[in-house]
Amino acid sequence: MTHADLGAAALFAGVGLFFPALVALLNFESNRLMGPSIAGAVSGTAPVFAVLLAVILLGERLRTFQILGIAAIAGGVMLMYRSERRPHAPWSLWMLALPVAAAATRGAVQPIIKLGLEWWPDPIVAVVIGYTISSVVLVGAAAVHNGGLARHFSHRGALWFAAVGICNGLAVLSMYAALGRGPVALVSPLVASYPLVTVLLSGALLKGERASLQLAAAVVVTVAGVVLLVVA
Repeated sequence: MTHADLGAAALFAGVGLFFPALVALLNFESNRLMGPSIAGAVSGTAPVFAVLLAVILLGERLRTFQILGIAAIAGGVMLMYRSERRPHAPWSLWMLALPVAAAATRGAVQPIIKLGLEWWPDPIVAVVIGYTISSVVLVGAAAVHNGGLARHFSHRGALWFAAVGICNGLAVLSMYAALGRGPVALVSPLVASYPLVTVLLSGALLKGERASLQLAAAVVVTVAGVVLLVVA
């Protein structure tokens, strides 16, 4: 049984202002504007931010394979964006900033949560506090957006969003539990492997999502970077 720590609770609450609330909003908008394959792949750069902050905040050592892995992930994301870029859209760079911001936020959260779990080693508490704050943020954003919560409400869409919320909650709980037991440099790259599932499901469920050879190569490079980080 763990003892409550007010400092850790405040840290978990502060994280809840940005994760998963802000990250969810950025991801949904990125998916809408760029498609889930590209948005999901770009968010695979989260280990870059997570590992670097872990080095600064937690004193984790960055090895040669980890540096190579970070470079491979960054290169894979650049290749992926190049393969799907919309050259006639004047806001292309702005659209890329959305998933990058989501990745930076998600990456920064991981070493901060690990620090909080050292004070209060209970991932369920961390998730409950963070999600409570995030729920307030998201409900407030929904109330302001388009003039209210009920406008354009779709029961069919709500069911899908609820399913996504359940999956997201379980994923965050699993990530926090892993962070409580292992280094950020190992946990973060494993979490970042989810774009593979995104690409596969997008190809199976969305007719407009087609995988090109360049996109496939980008995924391979990105996964290779994740592998390098894991084996380091």
